[in-house]
Amino acid sequence: MSTENDPEFDVVVVGGGPCGSTVSTLVAMQGHRVLLLEKEKFPRFQIGESLLPATIHGICKLLGVSEDLKNAGFPIKRGGSFRWGKNPEPWEFSFSLSSKFVDGASTAYQVERMKFDQILLENARRKEVEVREEASVVDVIENDGRVAGVRYTDESGVTHLVRSRYVVDSSGNKSRIHGRIGGKRHYSDFFRNLALFGYFTGGKRLPAPNEGNILAVAFERGWFWYIPLSDTLTSVGAVLMPEELDKVQGDREQALQNLIKECPLIAEYLADAQRVTEGTYGEVRVRKDYSYIQEKFWRPGMVLAGDAACFIDPVFSQGVHLATYGGLLAARSLNTALAGEVDETVAFDEFETRYRMEYARFHDFLVAFYDMHEDENSYFWSAKKVTKSGASHVESFVELVGGGASNEVALVDSEQYVSQRQQMFAELSDVVERRARGEAENHELLKSSLIRSVAREGHRVQIQAASGKNVDEVTPVRDGGLVPSPDGFHWVEPTRLAS
Repeated sequence: MSTENDPEFDVVVVGGGPCGSTVSTLVAMQGHRVLLLEKEKFPRFQIGESLLPATIHGICKLLGVSEDLKNAGFPIKRGGSFRWGKNPEPWEFSFSLSSKFVDGASTAYQVERMKFDQILLENARRKEVEVREEASVVDVIENDGRVAGVRYTDESGVTHLVRSRYVVDSSGNKSRIHGRIGGKRHYSDFFRNLALFGYFTGGKRLPAPNEGNILAVAFERGWFWYIPLSDTLTSVGAVLMPEELDKVQGDREQALQNLIKECPLIAEYLADAQRVTEGTYGEVRVRKDYSYIQEKFWRPGMVLAGDAACFIDPVFSQGVHLATYGGLLAARSLNTALAGEVDETVAFDEFETRYRMEYARFHDFLVAFYDMHEDENSYFWSAKKVTKSGASHVESFVELVGGGASNEVALVDSEQYVSQRQQMFAELSDVVERRARGEAENHELLKSSLIRSVAREGHRVQIQAASGKNVDEVTPVRDGGLVPSPDGFHWVEPTRLAS
């Protein structure tokens, strides 16, 4: 087996999904030499079809793919519809974040990921990223304690050595090199789920104008997602506790049908539908979505982003948002460090601090969202209770708010974690129940502290992409920290922005 030495690059990005395409494109747009290595041949299947406005109208606008997405004909998603909480009536949530985004920018898309990811990857090529598919990264190259490139094998079995100033691992939860960053991957005892899912044609749609919404329906053993991917194609999945794995190891088709029968609303929507049995969508699949976070997000010469760094339960459709947002943060730090504008440590500590903060916001929201459902007869829902259970299930995961620049995990007492957030949890539960009874409007949901928190950063990215200015983020999030440059591609010191 032969070995070849490739030309040197400024950045090598491992993984061609939304995170990898985002970080590689935003760095290449600043004139840097970028190589993207993807182990598969696109288009390829991927789960995670429901997106948020910040990805579409923020990051995708910065990437320059807005017209490509519009022309793809993806269903427009105005928000989410839920059968969740104590009240049995469904309720909906829309993305009208502010008066500035009432029209087109308060929507997102439901996407077939193989098509969406292909659009982002082809855009990276157009932006002069060198993309090599069927390139499997084996390991990183080190030089004096610094990551200085990667070793990979191409489709012909030839091993390549490619050197670079930085390596970004965005190769997902099954990354082969994430451990080279140092530290451990911490898994949640609270968000330990598995999903059994398939694809159907002919399923019912929600009434207009919400026919493109995701429908999330809680039932005794867990919850279902119902995502319209076209006028006829629907992604349907049941989220269960991992203890249910034995029940879906045999005939997955029958197991999924049995679960559908247990959930009357989903059964109604699929009454006249047929499961797709051929092609890419013809398989009933199982996926374990065990939420986790890495102790460290970077070391000299190497950065983790996307699912290689962290993953959290996707009930709020935030998976692609966290991946692309992490790619944006990483790109800002790479562009800043490559230009020699600030010290490398300061630039990448900014990336890690902000990434952990965004992750923590979604964690808090999701704990509250699961905690509001009451079903004493269900093991799934009783296991998800926090405020009434003494919070034993969150002990392993409250540490996610730690780490950051010090690379030390800050363990937080779980009872303190719950007591500090119990009022926010109760506020969200109350407004959801009033929303389901028709006693509250959508704007009251948007004003709740937890929803405001998860919308804040995405909203800022949307404003920056639309206006080309950093209109309100002039105060750093930490002592000695940085703020985004006006164009969103770099970090700058607050004093420079003020001048």
